[in-house]
Amino acid sequence: MNAIYSLYRSFVEKNRLKKRKKEAKKYAGYGVVCEICGSEFRNFAPFGITQRENARCHLCNSLERHRLIYKYFNEKTTLFRPNRKIKVLHFAPENFLYNILSQNPNIEYIPCDINPKLYKYRGKTKIVKVDITDIPFDDNCFDVIICNHVLEHVIDDKLAMSELYRVMKSGGWGMFQIPMSGWGYFPKSIDSKRSVTFEDPSIVKPEEREKTFGQNDHVRLYGADYKQRLESAGFSVIEDDFVQQMPEKDLFKFGFMPAEIIYICRKEKEE
Repeated sequence: MNAIYSLYRSFVEKNRLKKRKKEAKKYAGYGVVCEICGSEFRNFAPFGITQRENARCHLCNSLERHRLIYKYFNEKTTLFRPNRKIKVLHFAPENFLYNILSQNPNIEYIPCDINPKLYKYRGKTKIVKVDITDIPFDDNCFDVIICNHVLEHVIDDKLAMSELYRVMKSGGWGMFQIPMSGWGYFPKSIDSKRSVTFEDPSIVKPEEREKTFGQNDHVRLYGADYKQRLESAGFSVIEDDFVQQMPEKDLFKFGFMPAEIIYICRKEKEE
C-alpha cells in the first residue's frame, strides 16, 4: 500500500509542477529572481490576508521569508556545506529546507512539529512529533536549531526558549525568526516600534486572535524586547540587519521585506 501511495503522490506532484510551470510562463521576465528555484519573472505574485505585493514565487511558491532564509544560510553560514558532521533540529520544517538538509550526508537532520501529520513531504526523513515546551532530547544535543515563525504560536514561549537553549550544544547556534508587527503581515498591525511584546492570555477565540494578533493561531505580537526575551533564556543574540544593507533594487529583485531582521542565537562555549 505504501508503494502504491508513493507512486500516486509522485504522479500528483509531477502534474502540479507541470501546471505551475505552464502558469509561470505567463509572468516571464527579468524583474525578479527566486533564490530558491532560480526562476525569473516580471515580479512575484501578491500574497497574504492583506495582499503583499511581490511576495510569492510563481513556480516554487516560496515567500519572502523562505527566500531570505535560503540566501542568509547560503551566504553567511556553512549550514548547507558543513565542514564536519553536525546535528540539526528543525521546527515546522519549510519544504525547501527539508529537501536540502535531509539529503546532506554530513547532517544528522531531525525535522519536527507538534502535528507531523500536517506534512506530506516526499522525502524519506520522518518528521517527528515534538512539543517545543518539552523537547524530548538530551541537553547539549544539537549544533544548529532552526525555529522560524513558531514562537508566536506558543502559549509559554519563555519555556520554549529555555528548552531550545537546553538542547543546543555549547558553541551551537540557531535562527529564530518571528513575524514582527508592522512588516506587512497583519491586516491591522501594531506599530513595529513598540518596545514591549503584546500578549493577552484571555484572548482565546480564533476570531478574536485573528483580530488582535493578525492570525487565528497566534498568541502575541512581539516587540523590540524579543531580543531580551531570548537573552533571558541564556542565548547570546545577534540582530543581523542583513536585508537593510541591501540596495533597494535588490529588495525588489529578491522579493524581501525591507525591515526584516535576522535573529541568530548562540549558546556560548563554557570556559
